[in-house]
Amino acid sequence: MILKELHTKDDMMAQLHVLQELYPTLTHEDYSKELDAMLPNNRYFQVAVFEEDTCVGLTGVWIGTKLWSGKYAEIDNLVVCSAHRSKGAGKLLIDYVKAIAQKEGCSMVALDSYTTNFNAHKLFYNEGFGPKGFHFIHVMNNELLR
Repeated sequence: MILKELHTKDDMMAQLHVLQELYPTLTHEDYSKELDAMLPNNRYFQVAVFEEDTCVGLTGVWIGTKLWSGKYAEIDNLVVCSAHRSKGAGKLLIDYVKAIAQKEGCSMVALDSYTTNFNAHKLFYNEGFGPKGFHFIHVMNNELLR
């Protein structure tokens, strides 16, 4: 497996099929619009795992700053294609983000995970992550959520 950083919109758009494993309703048009909003204003990029020429997993990475933590890295939507799970792709992505966080001088690596995603929780606990608090949301429009 080979890791590759994706910094251009075209490179990210080419891997839409991986994100659709988590978000089946994510369309090409919606993904394009969301990347247009995310890329210019933030420190966001993606890291992808390839087997030969096929992307089998990816995660978004944010570098940010919060009052309580200072500079941090955030794993955003870590997705491994179902046919390639439990083969080490998720661990490769996490290890890579941890190395980025170390290089950037971050205090931590953060991530959100759906409360029902038990297989991912096992991976995250095994990689040294633990809950610090709750991520509360107030839904304003259910139709806009995936």
